[in-house]
Amino acid sequence: MPVERRSAASTSTSAIGTGADPGASVGAGSARVDAISSTSVPHASHVGQRPIQRGDDPPHSVQRWTVLILVAMAGNVRQGCDAYDRPVPFPLTVGFDLDMTLVDSRPGIVATLEALYEETGAPVAVEGMLDALLMRNLDLEFADRFPPDEAHRLADRFRELYIEFGVPGTHLLPGASESVAAVRAAGGRVIVVTAKYEPNARRCLAQVGLEADALFGWRFAEAKGETLLDEGAHVYVGDTPNDVRAGIAGGAVAVAVATGPHDADELSAAGASVVLSSLAEFPAWLAARRPH
Repeated sequence: MPVERRSAASTSTSAIGTGADPGASVGAGSARVDAISSTSVPHASHVGQRPIQRGDDPPHSVQRWTVLILVAMAGNVRQGCDAYDRPVPFPLTVGFDLDMTLVDSRPGIVATLEALYEETGAPVAVEGMLDALLMRNLDLEFADRFPPDEAHRLADRFRELYIEFGVPGTHLLPGASESVAAVRAAGGRVIVVTAKYEPNARRCLAQVGLEADALFGWRFAEAKGETLLDEGAHVYVGDTPNDVRAGIAGGAVAVAVATGPHDADELSAAGASVVLSSLAEFPAWLAARRPH
């Protein structure tokens, strides 16, 4: 059954999006994609590595102290930004995840999955796919659903299609610009550490008008922690329990903000120390923890 095409901006479900290298610098299933919701989706298994078939080995680590700020789905949010009240070192380096942390990538993911289904007939536009991708990693998820050769081919084609369909469907989340500005106003450095394919992550940042001092793509779960340690990050903004675990693995304090597919209870259970209702609360949280 063909999947009805909708514009990227009109769709609202969730997934990680990736894409093909632009060669530039920074800056057969019948279920419909719109049947995919972000509720009651079984958790995918979590693997703390990037796809080794891409030859993208994790960086070496050194021991540093890091604070983790996490972004999760709204609902049952634990109020009170004073649950963690130790000062944050200044000047500081703040790392942000990208999808569902700085940006809402869901409309673009939906459009890309629909385009991939229409082109290949592969059952990629099925119930639960978007949330599974958001909770996990594109290559790992496809590897569980398709034979190896097909999984690699579909993932690579998804990345190519993402340039046309995914990037234009990327939008800023509330508080994202203000949070980046708050770090800069404090004399801090902003880095983005994401599981998204790096060239498309750069395109998405350019799409929404955000600038980072450094960008690290294809970092997943604990591999994010290695990069945070390597970069001397004090703060990391993410959106999943995997991000919580990555921060803990890097000696982080987890502070969750509810804008992703996981609720506050899930993030707390994963080890988050603080749950904010949205990233819009991050600048005040950061300012309150500047040493006096």
